[in-house]
Amino acid sequence: MSVPVAQMWTVATYVLGQRLRGRKRYPLVLMLEPLFRCNLACAGCGKIQYPAHVLKRHLSVEDCLRAVDECGTPMVSIPGGEPLMYPEIGRLVSELVARRKYVYLCTNAILLEEKLDAGLFTPSKYLSFSVHMDGLREEHDEAVCREGVYDDAVDAIREALRRGFRVTTNTTLFEGVDPERVRKFFDTMMDLGVEGMMMSPGYSYSKAPDQDHFLRRKRTHELFRAILDRPKRHWKFNQSPIFLQFLMGKHDFSCTPWGNPTYNMFGWQKPCYLLQEGYAKTFAELMETTEWDRYGHKSGNEKCRDCMVHCGYEPTAVNHTFGSLRGFRDTVVATVTGRP
Repeated sequence: MSVPVAQMWTVATYVLGQRLRGRKRYPLVLMLEPLFRCNLACAGCGKIQYPAHVLKRHLSVEDCLRAVDECGTPMVSIPGGEPLMYPEIGRLVSELVARRKYVYLCTNAILLEEKLDAGLFTPSKYLSFSVHMDGLREEHDEAVCREGVYDDAVDAIREALRRGFRVTTNTTLFEGVDPERVRKFFDTMMDLGVEGMMMSPGYSYSKAPDQDHFLRRKRTHELFRAILDRPKRHWKFNQSPIFLQFLMGKHDFSCTPWGNPTYNMFGWQKPCYLLQEGYAKTFAELMETTEWDRYGHKSGNEKCRDCMVHCGYEPTAVNHTFGSLRGFRDTVVATVTGRP
């Protein structure tokens, strides 16, 4: 695992503080979406399918910060859309870093070098560019439906690293992926010098144009076992090793949809980043009025049947780590040995 010690300590003290207060439901990472528009049209994405008048809108920095303060999480993920298209992304990141929030700016990196040249960002332990990379050149360009994006992203990663920024990658895997190609992709990213890698099985967005390549639960276990069963020592993952074990079928976790709450221009999204079943005006309203028992694999909800996405299950894995001595031991062993 490649998460810096200071960040791990911040998360650990936050989680333990929540547990000592007796809180069973608490957020871990805020998914902050300042806009939906993007400069790509990926077949597996459901965000850019909104009508034009919605895609033209975006949150104000003040609205974003209000949500951050309401939620109180130690980490903020900024997805989209493409957040580098947000006109005030530099100011937003600066304000979050000033609040000592660990920020993961999720980007396809097409605009990254341009924004770095413009001086919008300053290297900080609190800021990481999480670059969307869905495999090697052939797989990635096919996933994003445009040739040349892989090479642009690799060039941007090199430049960001040269300037002293933290860089991680974020990979979504779909049906039909070749495990050996994924393993080669891991080698390539490590050779490139990224801090760590994150990955998750794809989820079937109802608005996504491609509905044929989302993974089913059994297939997810098979795929991730094939990818991770013989991990190489130099691979570094920027996520819980217990979550990776879950993807391999070694744990049977319940979903924690409140662990990564989502805020966007419509409000607090119910119940999670992936499903859209209404919105709450405040974070407190989201927590108090959402019928959480209706969601997750074990609920019997058809929409949740095959979902194993990180935004629902990584918070569960983190809770497992700090919920018992066995969970903590499992995490330490996986971290030390490098074997999920």
